[in-house]
Amino acid sequence: MTQAELNIQNLQVSVEGTPILQGVSLDIKGGEVHAIMGPNGTGKSTLSLALMGHPRYAVTAGSVTLDGQDLLGMSVDERARAGLFLAMQYPSEIAGVSNANFLRTAVNARQPDGQEVGVLPFRKQLEAQMAALGIDGRFADRYLNEGFSGGEKKRNEILQLSLLKPRIAILDEIDSGLDIDALKVVAQAVNALRAPEMGVLIITHYQRLLDYIEPDHVHVMLGGRIVKSGGGDLARELEAKGYDWLKPQGGERT
Repeated sequence: MTQAELNIQNLQVSVEGTPILQGVSLDIKGGEVHAIMGPNGTGKSTLSLALMGHPRYAVTAGSVTLDGQDLLGMSVDERARAGLFLAMQYPSEIAGVSNANFLRTAVNARQPDGQEVGVLPFRKQLEAQMAALGIDGRFADRYLNEGFSGGEKKRNEILQLSLLKPRIAILDEIDSGLDIDALKVVAQAVNALRAPEMGVLIITHYQRLLDYIEPDHVHVMLGGRIVKSGGGDLARELEAKGYDWLKPQGGERT
């Protein structure tokens, strides 16, 4: 497969008439890990939800392409089929749908007609991936995320990522609520999936996740804009200094 690419140009997004993103531009290529850091309320999750097509987030200007295709012209379902994946900060619980059935349906939705994965081959693949992520095999037959702890929900989303193999993966605060052992497992899985066929965008508050997933690019978002970009050293600088040193004199509302 060709190298994946997500290109975002001057993206502006409003929520219920209030401008949130003020012109975000990013170019994420397959094999790259980009991290966006910033304080609460600055637009990080708005970016992820707008890219995925959440109806509450209105794109007012700019363009987004995925592998050269107009992403903004696609429905949520079409974006997922095209290879965009979002691991949400608060994964939903879905009663009545088993984890295994949900995952097999999602995997087969991206397969060409006539090449769907059968029940038994998928089950074997699922069990192997669950074991690798330290997920109890019994969770396959439980309803999706129902009764899962926060850490189990996050591991389950990485399980989805490993099975779906998207073109662009957006991980929105995937480290939230994880203890250090779970964090290492999640990071190892993401690192194992790094390839030219997939680019990764990590949204996080903290540098600790980036100790285990070394980013190629770190971007700082303040007030709905990317105000500084750099390498992994920038994340460590933020950990030491905080965000105030990047704000204009007099401060900036975020």
